[in-house]
Amino acid sequence: MVDVRLGLTRSQILAYRRRVGALNQRLPRGRRSLRRAAWAGLQDSMPRSALLSIHARVEGTGPTTWDDPSLVQIWGPRFSVYVVAERDRAAFSLGRLPEDEDARRIAEDLAARLEALLGEETMTDREAGQVLGEHHNRLRYAATTGTVLIRWEGARRPTLRCVGAPQLDPRDARLELTRRYLHVFGPATPEGFAAWAGIRIPGATAAFDALRRSLTPVRTPIGDSWILARDEPSLRAAPEPDAPARLLPSGDSYYLLQGGERELLVPTTRVRELWTSRVWPGALLVKGDIVGTWRRAKGKVSVTTWRRLSRAERDAVEAEAESLPLPGVDGRIVVRWAD
Repeated sequence: MVDVRLGLTRSQILAYRRRVGALNQRLPRGRRSLRRAAWAGLQDSMPRSALLSIHARVEGTGPTTWDDPSLVQIWGPRFSVYVVAERDRAAFSLGRLPEDEDARRIAEDLAARLEALLGEETMTDREAGQVLGEHHNRLRYAATTGTVLIRWEGARRPTLRCVGAPQLDPRDARLELTRRYLHVFGPATPEGFAAWAGIRIPGATAAFDALRRSLTPVRTPIGDSWILARDEPSLRAAPEPDAPARLLPSGDSYYLLQGGERELLVPTTRVRELWTSRVWPGALLVKGDIVGTWRRAKGKVSVTTWRRLSRAERDAVEAEAESLPLPGVDGRIVVRWAD
C-alpha cells in the first residue's frame, strides 16, 4: 500500500515552528503581538520567564510588559503558572476541565467555595486553603473552571482572585486549545497534547477526532503525526532568514517538548543537558539551531555552548543578553562564557 501521508523533514518542522513562534523576526510592539506571542501560553513557573519569552518575540518589551492589561496569570497546562491573553482565558482553563464527572465536580465545588470566600477581594492560596480547610495546592483544580486568576511574583505565595466564568462551552474551549497546540507544536499527536495540557489521553484523542476534517496526516522523522490542514502551506514554504541569536528562558514553548520530540530538536547526546532533572536551563538559539544553554544570576548571564561560535555569533549572543528586560537589574548585563 502506498503511504499517502505528507512527508516532513526535521528542518521543515523546526523552520515552521520558529516561523509561527515569531522567533525569526520580532513582532511590532502592541497587544496583537502579545496575544500572538502567547498563542500557546507563556509558561511563567520560573519567575518572569514569560517576560523573557515575550522579549524573544516582540519588539520594545520592557520589564513590566508581562503585566499588560491584555494578559493574565493563571494555573494553566499541567497546573504550571502561565501568562495568557485574557481573551483566550477560556481555552487554557475550560479547555482542560476534566471529562470525569467526579473530577469536574471537585473543580467546580472548589471554584464556588473560593468565589464565596473571596468575592471581589484577594487572598494568598495558603490563606484561602486554611480558611476552606483544603491544602493550598488542591485549589489549583479550581483553575480549570476559568474563574480563578493568580498573581505570582516568585518569592511569595500566589495571590488568588475570582472572575466571571468564560462564556464558552467547555467542549469548544478544548477544541480551541487543541488547535493552538497543533499550530504551535505541530506536527503533533494526541499523546503529546495530553502530556502538554495535563489531560487524559482519551480526552485528547477525542479532541483530535473531532477536528479530523481539518487535520492532515503527516510523516516525520520520529513517527506519524497530524497538522492543521491550513498550516500545510507554511510547512512547505521556504525557510525564512533566522535571527542571529535568541535567549529562550526555561519552559519556553519552542522547547517545551517531551519524549522523542526532544531528539527532533537537539542531538540525543544533548537531551539531558537541556532537559535536566531539576530546573531547566534556558536554550541558546543561534541562527535557527539550539547550540547551548544559559542561566542567569541577577545581571550575570552564564552561557555554555556545544560548538565553537564565531566572533560574530558571540557578539550577537552578547547583544541579545544585554537587551534582556530584567526587572530590578541596574547596570550592564555581563555574559560569562563557559565553553
